[in-house]
Amino acid sequence: MSLGTNLLRLAVAAALCAGSSAQAQLFRAYLISTGSDANPCTLPAPCRLLPAALNAVASGGEIWMLDSANYNTGTVTIGKSVSILAVPGAVGSIVALNGGPAISITAPNLKVALRNVVIAPVAGATAGTHGVQMTGASSLIIENSLFANLPGRGVSIVGNGTLKMSDTILRDNHGPAIYLQNGALATISTSQLIGNFGGVNAYGTTATTTIASISDSVISGWGEGASASTTIAGATVRVSVSRSTIEHTPFALQSTTSGVGAAEVNVGSSLIVENGYAWYQNGNGSSVVSLGNNQFSGNTTSVGAKSSMAPQ
Repeated sequence: MSLGTNLLRLAVAAALCAGSSAQAQLFRAYLISTGSDANPCTLPAPCRLLPAALNAVASGGEIWMLDSANYNTGTVTIGKSVSILAVPGAVGSIVALNGGPAISITAPNLKVALRNVVIAPVAGATAGTHGVQMTGASSLIIENSLFANLPGRGVSIVGNGTLKMSDTILRDNHGPAIYLQNGALATISTSQLIGNFGGVNAYGTTATTTIASISDSVISGWGEGASASTTIAGATVRVSVSRSTIEHTPFALQSTTSGVGAAEVNVGSSLIVENGYAWYQNGNGSSVVSLGNNQFSGNTTSVGAKSSMAPQ
């Protein structure tokens, strides 16, 4: 066999390998309840579970759930930028079970989006923890989704991650609907946080800045509605509420420190009604600030000072 023939065969083999690799990295991967993870996750041959689709999709691509089903059997670890969505009319379920969160994001510099998904526990399985747990310094967008009945938090962001949530319902979770700590940034709009053990709870336990902005939303349930707390010098936590309703909570607005750090809750153009404490402000460096046009009605009591600032 000539050297030229050998080189030709090697070139063909390399091209085939490159073609296989390119085929494996899809812009859009598909899942369906009747699919198989042995499939390539294309529309004619969809996969069954999210880990297979994550392996098949290219960074920055999309995963589409084509019908109603649970699409995982354990924690789904997302290690690339990706959008995961259920098509309209489908209930694309991602379950929290076996002592872990439904979704875990630990890698930095990712852009992850969830749209039209349902995150919940599954009956009969070992209980899980949170809906989404993110500890990497990545960006998470959640739109038109439902987080319900989870044993832990709906969404937990610890570290320098960013959350943008809109048009989403978080209900009856056994921890805070949204938990932010140590550098997390969150923007929550047009969402309902109902029946959870806490609404938006933000904490500083390291010398970082943690910020949450809540607008055009409803918070109702157990625990603190909108809360900012610090336990260490150098920590700054700020939670702002605008055009929103906080009702039927033990603590509507809470700002506390252990005597160090800065914790601030701002509220403007909002309804604070039928809560145990309208506000609870305690500790050096803590503040509750009214930006005007609020309605405080039917609350049982309050603790500490509430300062006022004219809208600018």
